[in-house]
Amino acid sequence: MIHPETSDRSGSCATVLGPVESIVRAVHARARTAREVVDGYLERALARNPDLNAFTELDPDGALRQADRVDAGSRAGSLAGVPIALKDLIDHAGHTTTAGSGFYRKEAAVSAPVVDRLEAAGAIIMGRTGLDEFAYGGSSENPWFGVVRNPWDRSLSPGGSSGGSAVAVSAGMAPAAIGTDTGGSVRVPAALCGVVGLKVTHGRVPLTGVFPLAGSMDTVGPLTTTCADARLVYTAMKGFDRSDPWSDPRDRQGRRLGSLDRIRVAVPVPWLEWVPTSDEIRTSFEGFHDRLREACARVEPLRDRALVPDPIRAALSAAEAAATHRQWIDDPGKPYGPEVRKRVETAIRTTIDEYTQARRWRAGTVQAARRIFSEYDLILTPTVGHNRKTIGVAEIVVAGKPLWTGDVLGGFTSMVNVLGCPAISLPLADDGTPPPAVQLIAPWGEEELLLDVGEVLERLGLVASRPPPGWT
Repeated sequence: MIHPETSDRSGSCATVLGPVESIVRAVHARARTAREVVDGYLERALARNPDLNAFTELDPDGALRQADRVDAGSRAGSLAGVPIALKDLIDHAGHTTTAGSGFYRKEAAVSAPVVDRLEAAGAIIMGRTGLDEFAYGGSSENPWFGVVRNPWDRSLSPGGSSGGSAVAVSAGMAPAAIGTDTGGSVRVPAALCGVVGLKVTHGRVPLTGVFPLAGSMDTVGPLTTTCADARLVYTAMKGFDRSDPWSDPRDRQGRRLGSLDRIRVAVPVPWLEWVPTSDEIRTSFEGFHDRLREACARVEPLRDRALVPDPIRAALSAAEAAATHRQWIDDPGKPYGPEVRKRVETAIRTTIDEYTQARRWRAGTVQAARRIFSEYDLILTPTVGHNRKTIGVAEIVVAGKPLWTGDVLGGFTSMVNVLGCPAISLPLADDGTPPPAVQLIAPWGEEELLLDVGEVLERLGLVASRPPPGWT
């Protein structure tokens, strides 16, 4: 293994093949070997990572061994030869899971089911990516492993907690990456880095071997540059796993898109009014839903206040996080960074009455969402209220007011985890550094519908992931 900051390999960057679909076709046709693909991405990652700090570990030897197995025909599946960047929260046999912590070190003897499934499909884990400490944050400014920087502007955060995974894809260091999402930790970095991020239905992808933040809301999902690529990675990972108590044994096939003119999309006006949103994001969002309407989708305002976030929702994740961290927080030999220490200490003070109230509110909100989804196919919001968070600055300024980062970056995403349904963040084909993004939310088990709609929007030119300037 190589820790990227210690590598002296400059990397002339051999031709790198992508996206995922193209890699698989080329490897299956033997137009390119998996070793060539992996070597090209490793070279690029070693050259670019020192400026961005996306990877905490790169594994050239292991990745090339895996590539040789694909080339030998033993793993030539649906992801044959595809390098994958893996969030350092997920167990990979023979590697150390740190969870971005100053003390947690798990020498994984076995891989998480998601890793086993990816490798069985022919994917190659090329390295481990940086995150917020214990995934308990939203900016990827880690006190132990350093700040992850946004390739669109290195003074900006890539969002979190899956910031390293998003940066690896955005900067062309990997064609796909795996993140986790408990309140937006796949979708927020996707939005801030201009890539596609899929949050799956809770229980759709196994959580065994994934360090928990809040198990009742944790999910594992892909970050890619296209919806077709997200589908390939998601399909390889999904499905029931009996070792995971959260895993859903139902094989939900979900609907497929017939045409946009049959899609009914709700724009939840009170929710949009609640989340602090910059003029730039609001303008791009309004322009997008107008263009979506012109493309024949039925886009309608929704006045129902049921989806407006309630502050009590914080008690849900806090109580579950407290259950994990109570064993360590008072141990002087288990150091926490100051921000996460404060979050954990606050979480531990969550009362049973607060948690019970939050559970009751959650049940009512899920019930209301079921009613809304009986009338609408999708719900549309921006992904984030603003997409520029300066590294080292605790607040985000919107309309001249400094605001709590959690409300601005997570106001649209965290409610989806409360509901447990799937959502996707899509980068718009608009100007911006980074470009703005929208979030589509679907009923439970309807990932395929989200991906179908996303692919149509890509074909119409409304959605597009493009490389940041200087990182082509």
